[in-house]
Amino acid sequence: MDITINLTDGVSIYRQIVNQVKYLVASGLLQPGEELPPIRTLALQLKVTPNTIVKAYHELEIAGVVHKRRGAGTFVSEGRPQLALRERRRLIEQRIDALLAEAHQLNFTTSDILRMVRERRAAMDETSAEPTAVKRERER
Repeated sequence: MDITINLTDGVSIYRQIVNQVKYLVASGLLQPGEELPPIRTLALQLKVTPNTIVKAYHELEIAGVVHKRRGAGTFVSEGRPQLALRERRRLIEQRIDALLAEAHQLNFTTSDILRMVRERRAAMDETSAEPTAVKRERER
């Protein structure tokens, strides 16, 4: 599991861990049933206290992203976590706020950001559709 801690971005370390694990699960880089590193191992790897990892894992468990098996470890939950609409919206709004703040610092307009989001979405759609198109081409 590849997690990077940034001490200068103002986001708490445990929150960075939570966000990155959620991303790894959502992107499929962490599969359902896959075991997360033990608390002490991850704490040593990231050079943080075990309590930071405990807090992050606890929040991930509350969100339904992971579950603990007594004496066996922490594992990625099966299926998508069922977050309430309000919680999902809060998560996205936090990301949007961070993006807008950074865009402002880098002198991008809202129009620039919206155009880039649309371009990135189109690129993602093309990438996810590509295997199907390649498969159809082979069938011909």
